[in-house]
Amino acid sequence: MSAKTKIVVLHMKELIYTGIFAVLGVLFIILLILMFLPGKDKKDPPVPETETAETASLYIPGIYTTELVLGSQAIDVEVIVDKDTITSIRMVNLNDAVTTMYPLLQPTFDSICQQVMEQQSLESITYSTDSKYTSLVLLEAIRNSLEKASGTAEGEPVPE
Repeated sequence: MSAKTKIVVLHMKELIYTGIFAVLGVLFIILLILMFLPGKDKKDPPVPETETAETASLYIPGIYTTELVLGSQAIDVEVIVDKDTITSIRMVNLNDAVTTMYPLLQPTFDSICQQVMEQQSLESITYSTDSKYTSLVLLEAIRNSLEKASGTAEGEPVPE
């Protein structure tokens, strides 16, 4: 019987490093399993209580503007709203150069404003085929201002 004695030398530092890496490896595998395991569906966040009809309002009162660039000139479409109504729509910084270059701008804007003020909505606004593109640009500017007023777009009211 020949027995050869084998001596194994383990350094404490190596044992500690091996233990740490083994624990980290197990934690990493557990994390991967938890992340990719199909399981519980995430619950939707709780829905806040809706406002009552008495306290609900369509708009945040204030003055809202949207810049409209025509060529090299910029004009602002300004919409003034109360809690529930559109009180005024007008063009600001409109100069003679713009009205000369775009002769359909002012009559089309007046027609659209009159319809919006009567209906208090941008739904079913009519315009002539002669000023189709001018009307679409103006309606989009008014829509952007009203989105700011309703709180669905970024924008702050100008203090009155």
